[in-house]
Amino acid sequence: MSEPATPFPGGAVNRRRATRGTLGDAAGRKVERPAPLRQAVYEALIELIVNRTLQPGQHLVEIELAEYLGVSRQPVREALQRLQTEGWVDLRPAQGAFVHTPTEEEADQLLSVRSVLETHSAKLAAEHANPNDVLLLEHLQMEGVDALRKQDVDRMVAANAALHAFITKLSGNAVLAELIGLVDRRVRWYYTPIAKPRGEDAWAEHDQLIQAIAAGDAEQASRIMTAHTERTRLAYHEERQAQANS
Repeated sequence: MSEPATPFPGGAVNRRRATRGTLGDAAGRKVERPAPLRQAVYEALIELIVNRTLQPGQHLVEIELAEYLGVSRQPVREALQRLQTEGWVDLRPAQGAFVHTPTEEEADQLLSVRSVLETHSAKLAAEHANPNDVLLLEHLQMEGVDALRKQDVDRMVAANAALHAFITKLSGNAVLAELIGLVDRRVRWYYTPIAKPRGEDAWAEHDQLIQAIAAGDAEQASRIMTAHTERTRLAYHEERQAQANS
């Protein structure tokens, strides 16, 4: 069987190069066995897609994924089928599996829904947060600012997700938290390529948001979150346009 042209750039010779968009042997992320294997493989593949180790449009080869994760091909095959059902992967007849490339419309719909949910979350957080909650928000803010200073994209994305998740927790609304949880991974997926260009503005907006929550100003917190999520949505589309023109 001939080796696919571009599943993992560089082929077997250069797999030791653990760069984004490749899977390096030395950096293999072996899944934990105590969890049901098919679920563990599914979760591992989603994270590789979300953090852009597996890029949109990239060819996914079962045997290479199985080797990287330290499992057999069967749970990888099952995970790819599930990921296809959920829109993370495209299975093409006679070609194989590919990471899904989200359309502009898909991204716009999800980021618009996220804006509505998180605006309400910020309002409720401002109504319920206590001084200790604000201290935790400030700690998450410092983590993000430090990641920005070091230009560490993975940490920036993680810190951004953690801060937004904590604001959702402060809302005290379990239904709202569940709904936001449904879109969290895709938001991180879309946010990764714009984490650097959005960096300084995004964390300055976070600082303003925390101040509004600390002051218990629900309306101000709502306005800031609405503007914040809208700027992220626009930044995503601008980045996509720039890529298309390059």
